[in-house]
Amino acid sequence: MTAMTTGNTSRADTNRRRILDVALAELLRDPDASMDQIARAAGVVRRTVYGHFPSREALISTLVDGAVEALTDADTQARETASDPAEAVARSVLAIWRIADRYRLLVALAQRTVTVQGIRERLAPLRATKVRVLQQGLDQGVFSSPLPAPALAYVHEQMLFAVMEAVNDGLLAAREAGRSATVAVLTAAGVPASTATALVARVSEEP
Repeated sequence: MTAMTTGNTSRADTNRRRILDVALAELLRDPDASMDQIARAAGVVRRTVYGHFPSREALISTLVDGAVEALTDADTQARETASDPAEAVARSVLAIWRIADRYRLLVALAQRTVTVQGIRERLAPLRATKVRVLQQGLDQGVFSSPLPAPALAYVHEQMLFAVMEAVNDGLLAAREAGRSATVAVLTAAGVPASTATALVARVSEEP
């Protein structure tokens, strides 16, 4: 009985993972993809999809959770080699963008489907880290802003969302967006544009 239960659980987990992977691909291809489309693409019946996710919103919410986890991991790893707050922000934004670029259509979709407050809550741990780095930079004079660190972190967050939308709308080439977003975030924190551009170029060109 235990072996049978374990086998059923394993199959369920495999189905769930496959549904999530296929759903992400389908939603990035077609933001209006229905649960029926996702089920067909995953090679399962509609009932199986609904057995794991009671609604399309629940499925998107789970995908957003996975995206936020990937973004948080990228941020943590990127800042490990930073020597000062400005470099920490640069490395973080560049690393986050590499992950976010894959999810940007999903994030745009989630902003319409998942409540804005829901997205903010998911980003809270990542934002808390940003606040600490920004406060350190403000204390050291590396950054200069009329905004306190928590408010500045929100500004940076919304700037990245805005750049994602600009790419989605064809106003900015995806290949340029990462560097452009990083320079914009640094200048918003009071780093001179020439200094920010040079820093981003140096960090981007590292192996």
